[in-house]
Amino acid sequence: MSVVHRFNGKPNDYRWEGVKVREYDDEFEGVTRQVFIGPDEDSNNFHMRYFHLEPGMHSNLERHPHEHGVLILHGKAKVQLNDEFFDVHPNDAIFISGNDLHQFVATGDQPLGFLCVIKAK
Repeated sequence: MSVVHRFNGKPNDYRWEGVKVREYDDEFEGVTRQVFIGPDEDSNNFHMRYFHLEPGMHSNLERHPHEHGVLILHGKAKVQLNDEFFDVHPNDAIFISGNDLHQFVATGDQPLGFLCVIKAK
């Protein structure tokens, strides 16, 4: 089913109509995600998500079989890819290969927001 989720947020407060803001994980206060293309839209090939991390917060340090395509929308981060660390900024694009260890840490005094595309499971 095709659908349009209209953007109704503001700078650093990204929101889309009809998309729930969910906690990233019970252990990560200050980190949320929105899935605006995913199972609810019957997407069979990919999912597109938006992650929001308050300053100083981080995502899980994890690895899994699927690839990620990430685009930084706002804020700054330090990204770990296996044993390497990179400072990233708005409009930087990141490809994370399957099974690579990765983590995002919001740096600076502004929230971090990024889009993440993965293969549908």
